[in-house]
Formats: sequence, C-alpha cells, structure tokens
Amino acid sequence: MGIRLIQQTHRDKLLTERNKETRVNQIFNKVEDPTSKSEGDTLIKKMEEDEELWELFTKKEEYDPILLDKYGRFSYYLSSQRNVFEPHVSNFLIKNGLSPEYPEGRKFAVCLTHDIDFVCPGMLNTAARTVKALKRGQFAQASILPFSRINKTWNPLWNFKQIMKLEENYGAKSTFYFLTLDPGNEDFTFSIEELEGELGHISDDGWEVGLHGGHEAYNNPLEIRSKKQKLEKVLRKEVMGYRNHYLRFRTPKTWEFLADAGFSYDSTFGYHDCAGFRNGMCHPFRPYNLNTGKEIDILEIPLSIMDTTLFSQMHLDFNQAWKLTEKLIDTVESYRGVLTVLWHNTYMQGDYLEFYKKILQYCTQKDAWSASGAEIYRWWKKKY
Repeated sequence: MGIRLIQQTHRDKLLTERNKETRVNQIFNKVEDPTSKSEGDTLIKKMEEDEELWELFTKKEEYDPILLDKYGRFSYYLSSQRNVFEPHVSNFLIKNGLSPEYPEGRKFAVCLTHDIDFVCPGMLNTAARTVKALKRGQFAQASILPFSRINKTWNPLWNFKQIMKLEENYGAKSTFYFLTLDPGNEDFTFSIEELEGELGHISDDGWEVGLHGGHEAYNNPLEIRSKKQKLEKVLRKEVMGYRNHYLRFRTPKTWEFLADAGFSYDSTFGYHDCAGFRNGMCHPFRPYNLNTGKEIDILEIPLSIMDTTLFSQMHLDFNQAWKLTEKLIDTVESYRGVLTVLWHNTYMQGDYLEFYKKILQYCTQKDAWSASGAEIYRWWKKKY
C-alpha cells in the first residue's frame, strides 16, 4: 500500500511537471493543437495577472511612445525597466516548468551573428590603416592596403572566410546579415550582386545568409518584401532571418511586417544603447500583439550583446566590457537560454577580434551550442 502510494505520487508529480512545461512552451510558440489552446491561454492569463511582468514581456511601454531617438528607436534610457541584465520573464517561465534542451545535451545556446554594413573601407579609412601598419612595422600589410579596393583578397573587410574559419575552430556556425541597398539609399556602399560568389560560399558551407534591412525597412512592409526578394534572387534560396540596420524597430508593427513578408525569425530586438534583455527574455519567443490580442507568427531570437553597444554606446573599456559579457553569458547559462551576439565584420580586427575570440573560447569552455539563427529557429520550432 505504501509503495503504491509513493509510486502514484511520483507519477502525479511527473504529469504535473509535464503539463506545466506544455503550458510554458505555448507562450512563445504557435499553438497547433486546438485541445491545447486553453492551457496556453491559462499561462498567458497567469502572466497577465502580474501586470508588471506582462507589460515587460509585451513591451507595452513601446506602443506609441511619446519620445524616440533620432533614428526612431526606443532606447534603454527611455524605459521604465532598470534591471536589464536580469531576464525576469525567462525566470518566470523556468519557475513554471520550462526546461529547454539543446543538441548533445548542452545546457544553453549562443546565436552568433554578423551585420555586414561595409565590405570595402573608405579612402580615408584605408589611409589611416596604412599609416598605423607602418608605425607598427607591418610593412607587408602597409604595402597592400592601398590596393585593397582593387584586389578583394587584400581587403580587411572582405573577411567572411576568415570569420567562418575562426568559428569552425570552435565548432560554431553563425549568420551573416547583408544589406541589399540600391544606389541612392542611405548608407549604400556596395551592391549585393557583387557578393554572389561569397554568399554562395557562406551558404554552401553551412553558415546562414540573412537580410539586413535598410534604414527605413523596419517601418515599410513593401521595402521589406522587395529586399527579401532581391537577396533571394542572388542567393538562389529562401531567406529565413532578418535584422534591421541600426536596430531600428517599431513594436509590434515590425514583427507583423516581417511575418507577412514570410520571414521565419527576427533578431533585431535588443537595445542599441545597452546590453541585456530588452523584454526580460533570454529565450526565443513568439511576440504577442496587444492591439490584436494574438501572437504574431514569427519567432524572435532576442539580441543581448552588440560590439558597438559595449564600446561606443556604453563606453566600456575592454575589462569592463568583458565583465559584463561574462555576466550575461553566465546568466543565460543559468536559465538554459539563448544568448545572441552581434559582432560586425568591421570589428574583426585587433583587440576587438581578440575580444570576439574570448567570447568563443568562454562559451566553448562552458559547452554551449554555438549556432546560426536558422539553426536556433529550426531546433526551437522542432522541440518547442
């Protein structure tokens, strides 16, 4: 009798935990089974009961804000959320049964990404690099830099293969988000057609090519669609992932535009002026539109760390930047989450390159799954 009671209690506990996990998983995934909708709704209502938590997750404060920065962005300094280094919503989900698993039993994941804004340094930039190389006694490099705009193999920003080789050494893959601007567009510096060979090499080797939407794309559904089609024509395959230039984003409209354009996921959602967790999430999630009362059919893989945020916006030195980066990695590991890192190809030089290597080394030591956005999306969709 006593043994049966213990066994029954154990089975009941397992069923309770499984049901709890099911409800949690539905909060950020599209519900396909009609019989499970009520369970997903239960957790949504539970979150809604905690007004502060619900408003953080949905980012209610970003709906029709009074003040934005000059690029139309909702900045961290405008937010009522002060503890951006703690993923409060993910904490709630973990406590309510979420327990993600990753390939080969790894505890957490790192989504590695690169925004490609430039592929050729400007004339002044090239001259400055040449002078610096001469001062360091790097005469061979100094002699080829002036010709790097002619011979792309000498171009320090034509470094996609080098980045891939570095990541391969750590068993990692990443996503390259390319601008597909037209002459006359703001920040136009290259035509995507010039990179057809490079895009093919990146994709064929198992890395991902995504779209880096131009300045106004985030607020223009026609622009999003046309640029997606343009990149797909050059790449000759479907484009799944998106990130907007300058992290420009309009909550929740940009998500709706991207979903309508056929994107599988976005990875724009992070503050440009502060590292951390913009809506308290360190897990991928499906956004919830407060205007429609429905989830949006796109997965958000939120951005947590960007090179220019650390060094240009937060004005951290390398030691300070590493302490914060280390803390964020450790935090995401503790919540079995996904940490998204953005490191531009223009930062793959000197001390900034060494910093990126340090991120790879530390995550490898912690046995993280380092993957592209597409890999994260496919895994999350299949498992959760």
